[in-house]
Amino acid sequence: MPALASFTLRRLARGLVTVWFAVTVTFLLLRLLPGDPALAIASPTMTEETRAAVLERYGLADPLVVQYGRYLLALVQGDLGTSFTQGQPVSSVLLERLPWTLLLTGAALVVTVLVGIPLGVLAAARAGSGLDRLVQGLGVTGQSLFVPSVGVLLLYVLGLQLGWFPIGGAYDRDVYGGEWYLSVLRHLALPALSLALVQLGAYVITLRSTLIEALGEDYCALARAGGIPYRRVLWKHALRNALLPTTTLVGLQLGFLVGGAVLTETVYAYPGVGRGIYEAVTQLDFPVLQGAFVLLAVTVVVANLLTDLVYGLLDPRVRT
Repeated sequence: MPALASFTLRRLARGLVTVWFAVTVTFLLLRLLPGDPALAIASPTMTEETRAAVLERYGLADPLVVQYGRYLLALVQGDLGTSFTQGQPVSSVLLERLPWTLLLTGAALVVTVLVGIPLGVLAAARAGSGLDRLVQGLGVTGQSLFVPSVGVLLLYVLGLQLGWFPIGGAYDRDVYGGEWYLSVLRHLALPALSLALVQLGAYVITLRSTLIEALGEDYCALARAGGIPYRRVLWKHALRNALLPTTTLVGLQLGFLVGGAVLTETVYAYPGVGRGIYEAVTQLDFPVLQGAFVLLAVTVVVANLLTDLVYGLLDPRVRT
C-alpha cells in the first residue's frame, strides 16, 4: 500500500476513535447534569404520572446502557434525534446555526493568519531587538487571555462606550440587499476579533521561532553568500520551511477556535452552534447538546485530518 494511503487510513481510524470517545463521554456527562429533563418537555407543575409518561415516551426511563445503544444505532444511521424544546429534528436545528459558526471561526482564522504571518516574520527578522521583545510580550499576553474576558472588554469599550460596532446578534433585521451584508460584517467584527486575539499569540511565537531556526540553516547562509538579498531569503526560502510546523498549529487552532466560538457566541448572543449549546444546557435539551458536540467533534477531527494530510504532502517523512 502506498505510504500516503496508509498514512491517510491510520489518521482516519484515529479520527473515528476520537469521535466515538467524544460521543460516549458527552452522552454520559449529560446524564450527570443536575435537573430534570422532563421539565424541558412538559410543565413544571406536571403530576408524577405525567412526568413518568414523558420520560417513558422519550426513552429516558430506560437503563443507561439501553439509551446509549439506541443512541449509537440512531447516530450511525444519521439520526441525531429530536429537540425536546423545539420539537424539530436536531439536524435541522444545527444546520440553521452552523453557517454562522463557520463564518465566525473562518473570519477569526483569516485574521489570525493575515496578522500573524507579518508579525512573526517581523519579529524573526529583528530577533533580539526591542520590537522583537514587544511582539513576544504581546504574544505571551495573548496566550494567557480568556475568550469571554476579551469579549466582554471589547463589547464594553468598542460597542457600548464608543458605539463603533453592534453589541449583539448577527445582523440588523430592518436592512436588505447590500446593507444586509454590511450589517453581517459589522456584527461579525467583535466576535471574530475576540477569537483572533486569543489565538494570535501562539501563532506568532511559533512562526517566529521556526523562522529564526530556518534562517540559521546552511541553505539560507549559502543563499546569502550567493548574493541573494536578505529580504528574499527571508520571505522566499526561510518562510516556506518555517510554515510547515505552523501549518500543524493552524489545524490545532481550529479545535480551539471551535471551543472558543461556544464562549464567544454566548457573550455576543451570536446565533451559532455555540449559542445553541448554551441555550440547550439551560433547558436540558439532551438531543441538541449531543448533536452539537458530535458536530463539533467531527469538525475538529476533519480539520486535524486535513492538516495531517497537508503536512504529509509537504513533508514525506511524517508518513512513515
